[in-house]
Amino acid sequence: MITNTELEYKGNLYPSKIVSFDQNVDSVYFYTDNNVILKVTVLRDSLIRFRYTTKGYFSTDFSYAIDDNHTHGYNFLEVVDKTESYQIITSKLKCVIQKSDLRVCIYDLQDNVLLEDELGFHWEESYEFGGNIVKMSKVSKDGESFYGLGDKATQMNLKGKRVENFATDQYAYQKDQEPLYKVVPFYIGLQNNQSYGIFFDNTFRTFFDFCYERRNVSSFWSEGGEMNYYFIYGPQMQEVVTRYTDLTGKPELPPMWALGYHQCKWSYYPEKNVKEITAKFRALKIPCDAIYLDIDYMEGFRCFTWNKNYFPDPKRMVSELSDNGFKTIVIIDPGIKIDTDYFVYKEALEKDFFCKRADGPYMKGKVWPGECNFPDYTNPEVREWWAGLFKELISEIGVKGVWNDMNEPAVMEVPNKTFPMDVRHDYDGNPCSHRKAHNIYGMQMARATYQGVKKYTYPKRPFIITRSAYSGTQRYSSSWTGDNVATWEHLWLANIQVQRLSISGMGFTGSDIGGFAEQPSGELYARWIQLGVFHPFCRTHSSGDHGNQEPWAFDVEVLDITRKFINLRYQLLPYLYTMFWQYIEEGIPMLKPLVYYDQEDIQTHYRNDEFIFGNQILVCPILEPNSSGRRMYLPRGSWYNYWTNERVSGGREMWVDTKFDEIPLFVKAGTILPKYPVQQYVEELEFDVLTLEVYYKEGIEKSVVYEDAQDGYDYKKGRYSFLTFQVIGRDNEVIIQLHKEGKFETNYTHYEIKLIGLPFEISTIAINNEKDSYDKVSYKKEGFLKVAKEFHVVHITGV
Repeated sequence: MITNTELEYKGNLYPSKIVSFDQNVDSVYFYTDNNVILKVTVLRDSLIRFRYTTKGYFSTDFSYAIDDNHTHGYNFLEVVDKTESYQIITSKLKCVIQKSDLRVCIYDLQDNVLLEDELGFHWEESYEFGGNIVKMSKVSKDGESFYGLGDKATQMNLKGKRVENFATDQYAYQKDQEPLYKVVPFYIGLQNNQSYGIFFDNTFRTFFDFCYERRNVSSFWSEGGEMNYYFIYGPQMQEVVTRYTDLTGKPELPPMWALGYHQCKWSYYPEKNVKEITAKFRALKIPCDAIYLDIDYMEGFRCFTWNKNYFPDPKRMVSELSDNGFKTIVIIDPGIKIDTDYFVYKEALEKDFFCKRADGPYMKGKVWPGECNFPDYTNPEVREWWAGLFKELISEIGVKGVWNDMNEPAVMEVPNKTFPMDVRHDYDGNPCSHRKAHNIYGMQMARATYQGVKKYTYPKRPFIITRSAYSGTQRYSSSWTGDNVATWEHLWLANIQVQRLSISGMGFTGSDIGGFAEQPSGELYARWIQLGVFHPFCRTHSSGDHGNQEPWAFDVEVLDITRKFINLRYQLLPYLYTMFWQYIEEGIPMLKPLVYYDQEDIQTHYRNDEFIFGNQILVCPILEPNSSGRRMYLPRGSWYNYWTNERVSGGREMWVDTKFDEIPLFVKAGTILPKYPVQQYVEELEFDVLTLEVYYKEGIEKSVVYEDAQDGYDYKKGRYSFLTFQVIGRDNEVIIQLHKEGKFETNYTHYEIKLIGLPFEISTIAINNEKDSYDKVSYKKEGFLKVAKEFHVVHITGV
C-alpha cells in the first residue's frame, strides 16, 4: 500500500477532501480544501466530461477537437449526497465521487464497475515551464483489453504497451516505434463484455500506459495543460466509436473519384513523364482517377509556384489530364522560403503571419526550400489568408485536390526534428507556446487548406489529405500512415494502422501501397495492392530512390493481379460509397476490426489481420512471402467464399487455400452486394445496369445502397437515392423487398440479380406480385435475372 505521504515525497500532489459542491444545469462542481476543482458535465446519458483544475479556477474552455455540432442532451440527471460520496446518476450511468479524496468510480445501472480511479487525478508542478504535469491512473481488471489511439505501429490490442503522443516526422519508422505522425488521444477499453472510451483532450505531449508499468493499472498523463477527459459508455464498442466520432466530428462526403485508385511518386516530372505515366494506365486498362505531383513541380520548392522548365503551361496540362479522366493533386508544405522576391513570403511578412520565438524574432528552420518561416495556422486571420492562396491552383489551373505534408511540423537538421518549444502561437485568441500547439499544427494547416480548396472547388466537393493530425482532423481531411517501408512487416503494420485509425474516428485513411522507402518485390507489391484496394484511401506512393512502383514496373503476373484487384475496387464503388455515407451520417467506421464486429467472442480480442470492409465483406490479407494460403479466424455467422461461392460457418479458426491472384475474401450470408461495371475512371461510363449479387441465407438480412450525383452538394437537398433491400430466405423461396428514399434518379434502368448459394432450383418468379416469365435456359447461360429498377418485391420460388 502506497500512502499519500510517500507519493507526495516523490513529487506528486493529490486532491484533498471535498468541502463543497454546486450544480449548474448539466455541470456539477466539487471543491476541495486544497484548491482543486472537479467539474463533471453530463453531455449525454452515456457521455460524461471530467475537468480538473488545481488553481481554484478554470482557464478558458477551448478545444480544436470538439465538433460544434456534436449531439448533446440527456434524459435524466440527479445528484445524490451520500455520507461518504456524491452520486451523479443518468439514465445509463452512476458516477460516484469520493468525498475524502475526489476519486471517481463509474458504474452501469446494475452496479457493475465500468471504470475506477486507482490513484485517480494527481499532478506534479512543472518548475521548468510553469503549470502542471497532470496525471490520471485507473484500475485495470484481469482480461481487460485496450484499442484505438490512431496510427500506432503495434498490435491491435494495446494491453501491456506504453505509447507517446507527439506528432513526429518518423521516416521509415519501425514496429513499436514511438511517437508517430498523428495524435489521437482516444482509447477503448473492453472488459466483461462492456466497452467504454476515454478521450483525453489535451494537446501537449501525452502518454498512455496500458498495464505496462503496473500489472493492473492503466494511466495517462501530459506534460502540461488540464486533466480534461471524456468518458464514453457503450456497452457495445460500436456505440463507443460512434459517440466519439460524433463528439469530434465527421467529414462531408468526398467526390466519388476520391475513392478510386490514385498514383503518386516522389516525383513525377517533367510534364512528359506525367503524360507517359497516365497514358500507360489507359493503354494497359488499369483504372486510375488521380495523379500526384510532389515537391519537384514547384520552383525551388516554393509553395504555390510552378517550375516552368518542367511544367511550362500547368493549366493546359491539368486540363488535358482531366480530359483523359485524371484529377491532378499537388503537394503543399508549411515551410515558406525566406525570399523577398517570393510573393507568398512577402505577403506573410507584411501581415506578420509567421510564427515567432518567445523573444521576438520569426522562427526559422530548414526544410526542402532551405531556410523557411512558418505560418501560424492557429491564427484565424492566417487561415483565411492561406485559404485565399489556393485561388490560382484550384480556380484557374484546375487542380482538384491538395496534399499537406511535413506538417507535424517537420524541420530538418535539428535534434528534435521540429520547432523549438518556445515558439509562440495565437491559438485562436488563447496565446500559448509550441508545447501546447505542436500536436494541432498539422490539423490547423489541414483546416486552412480545406477552407481554401472548398471555396474554390465549389460547387464540387474538396479533396485534402494530411500526414499529421489531431483528433477531429477528419472534419477537414483524409490521411495516410506516413513514410513506411517496402517490407512484409510494414504490410502487416499498414493493415493494423488503418483498422486502428478507423475506430479512432479517422475513417478516410490508407497507407503508401508498396512502401514509400526502399523497393518492394513484385510479390510484396501485389500483396499490398490486394490489401490497399480495401482501404478507404487507395494510393501507391514511393520515394523513387530505388526504382519505379507503377503497376507495370514488375512482371506481367503482378500487372494482371494489380489490374484484377483495382477492377474489383471499381466494381465495389457503390458499396464503398455507401460505407462512406454511413460513416458521415452515423459515425460507423468503414473498416471494423473483428473485436469491433463481435466483442462477445473472446477469440476476436487479439486478432490483428482480419477485418470487416463495410458491414458485410471479410478481408484477410496475405502477409507473408511464398504463401499459398493462411490460417485465419472467421467470425461467428455464415459466410461465402467470394472466389468459390462455397458457404462456410464461422466462429472458428480455419485454413484457407489461396492463389497468388487471390486473398481470403468472404461475404456475409444474406448480403446483397451492389456492383458497377468496371470503368477506367469514375464517370467514364453511363451504364444502364446495377448488378446485385444476392448471397442466400435462411432468415432475414438487410443491405443498403447509397447513390447520388457522385460530386457536388445536391445530396444535401435530398437529391440522393437510398435503397434498403431486405432478403427473406426459406427452404424453397427467396423474397427480395426494396424500399427507396430520396429524390435522385439513377441513370441505370434495371438490376441484374445474381443469386448465389440457392438451395433449390428456380421454378417461378413473381415481380410486384405478378408472375414473370422465367427462361430457365437464359438464366443458366447469363447467370442473372433482369429486373426493372422500379420493383418493390421479387418472389422466387423453387421446385
